[in-house]
Amino acid sequence: MADVEHTIGMLLGTEDDWPRAYESLMRRLGLVTAADGRTHRARPVRVTIEPFNLRDKPRHDLVIDRLAYWYYHPREWLKKIALMDDVYLLNSPFTFQSMEKHAAYCAMMRLGLKVPETVLVPYKNPLENSRWAYTAARYNRPFDLEATAAGIGYPMWMKPYDGGAWVGVSKIRDQEELHSAYDASGERLMHLQASVEGYDVFARSLSIGPETMVMRFRPEQPMHARYEVDHDFLSAAAGDEVVTISRLINAFFRWEFNSCESLVRGGDVHPIDYANACPDVSLTSLHYYFPWAMTALVRWTVYCVVTGRRPRLDMNTAGYFAIADDPDQTYTEKLEGYRELTDEYFEIEKYQEFCGKHLGTIDGIVYDWVDSDEFRSLLRETVRAMYPVHEHEKFLAHFGGLIDAWIRDQGR
Repeated sequence: MADVEHTIGMLLGTEDDWPRAYESLMRRLGLVTAADGRTHRARPVRVTIEPFNLRDKPRHDLVIDRLAYWYYHPREWLKKIALMDDVYLLNSPFTFQSMEKHAAYCAMMRLGLKVPETVLVPYKNPLENSRWAYTAARYNRPFDLEATAAGIGYPMWMKPYDGGAWVGVSKIRDQEELHSAYDASGERLMHLQASVEGYDVFARSLSIGPETMVMRFRPEQPMHARYEVDHDFLSAAAGDEVVTISRLINAFFRWEFNSCESLVRGGDVHPIDYANACPDVSLTSLHYYFPWAMTALVRWTVYCVVTGRRPRLDMNTAGYFAIADDPDQTYTEKLEGYRELTDEYFEIEKYQEFCGKHLGTIDGIVYDWVDSDEFRSLLRETVRAMYPVHEHEKFLAHFGGLIDAWIRDQGR
């Protein structure tokens, strides 16, 4: 039988390190033999932005999108190829607005997750809209910012409802900081959110398809030191809950390339940020965990195109809400029910069987690549592009040491 070739589009912004890694690993993987005996090759290509006729047939079978969360022209192209051509997308463009945090907070509160108390406050400054003055004069009710904050309790956080990368985020400890942060918010719409004080662990979980890596995160550190290599920082129960929450959010919104931030205090897991259309997967951020991310991305994208996995644009909110609204179920029982729904969405058993039968060599391929001169060249070029000249030697040693640790830990 003839080989089947699948084109995987990469819709990219400024990043170049992980796309090069993904392209290299796909070349090394080569042909994959499926259950029907046919051989498949997945070929990644970088998507360019140009006019498109709505009746044009795309050449892509799957698209990894890292751009359309802010660039509207390719977002509309994604909607077109999803609605008209059944192209598989790792993140649904139809729920992008939920990645502005607000709807994601609402949905997960409805499902009973321990999201901190959150209030959306009106704009500080009027929007540039000719109808603003009339609407504000007639319908905007004066509100007491200090009373609103008191209802949440200090300390708290003020953060943009559509934010990312910690831009515009302020910790509020008193009324003076409250007014200062609100005055500075301008035309940005802001949430006030209760602070989870005295937490034990800040966990950041990166999910790609049905796979999740939970990492210890230190947001107060510079980016190169935020992901701490620690394999035993959560209890088994807390770790399983973080994984369940991460996959629940993704299955609910049809996101398959996303990260989640949770604060763990005692036996409670508080998800605080879990809507990231473009999660950080750069080599100089993930370092030790970068090989895992590339392995998971190869496995999931190959699985999707080879098995012909169909995109699911519809959201099964009723199934999740039926569990959420059942008064006879405990929180633990609800999490178990959600996990069953997410396992069904991600086809966990089918995926694991496929990887075992058809992608059994991928771990060795990734290991050999990370241990190669090609990878070291990528690392050098990435460091040189990211840091000033006088810091090159320091960071090459820093990241090189972390990669060497990963190589040792594989035990090969």
